[in-house]
Amino acid sequence: MTDGDGTPAAQVRARRFGPLGTALVIIPTYNEAENIKAIVGRVRRAVPEVHVLVADDNSPDGTGKLADELAAEDDHVQVLHRKGKEGLGAAYLAGFRWGLDNGYGVLVEMDADGSHQPEELPRLLTALKNADLVLGSRWVTGGRVVNWPKSREFISRGGSLYSRLALDLPLRDITGGYRAFRRETLEGLGLDEVASQGYCFQVDLARRAVKAGYHVVEVPITFVEREFGDSKMSRDILVEALWRVTTWGVGERVGKLTSRPPRK
Repeated sequence: MTDGDGTPAAQVRARRFGPLGTALVIIPTYNEAENIKAIVGRVRRAVPEVHVLVADDNSPDGTGKLADELAAEDDHVQVLHRKGKEGLGAAYLAGFRWGLDNGYGVLVEMDADGSHQPEELPRLLTALKNADLVLGSRWVTGGRVVNWPKSREFISRGGSLYSRLALDLPLRDITGGYRAFRRETLEGLGLDEVASQGYCFQVDLARRAVKAGYHVVEVPITFVEREFGDSKMSRDILVEALWRVTTWGVGERVGKLTSRPPRK
């Protein structure tokens, strides 16, 4: 962004952002029985006023039942039981719709495995007071990852860099999944048109927000590799991300070329 009257930076400074309203932390789960109680407890201690929605994809290990027990003990915890495993993107979209329908002003994405530190949530919510969308970023100054093999870091950094260049986005961590949205932002992103999953789901929402002119801010986070359970990352998720990002990038460039006025 640049300074000066009439520039995007000046417009953001002049804009008045409304109050945030109640925040809902959406935690998608599939076989997270070892993690769900700990992560919900940490969220509730970190920001006691927020609500939590566990979106469980009918986990065979009993995660949904454990979430129901948490909800029975705490009126700030709700559970959304889904029919089966449909992927991260579908779980978040269901959670977003539930949150919007129930009047929440802020909707937060957070992993169930502890990789996203609930203790850093206040930083995201504070930044959202002057933004439309806040990304918890591993790749800005102050951000870092803990206990990741170099191969995983290479894939993540490379995925963000490729997406940034292919889609011409001014973001460092485009694939990260620790995010806070204002409800108005989600309502303006065309969620009914989103069909992507995994890495690609996060890229899709980020690019939609930037292209729609929303003010997107990145704040540094420490990402910690899970201690319990298995990662949901797979070759299919990576292939989907590469294919969709490439398709979007080519489409945007073709669109720009075909919309140029003829030379005089």
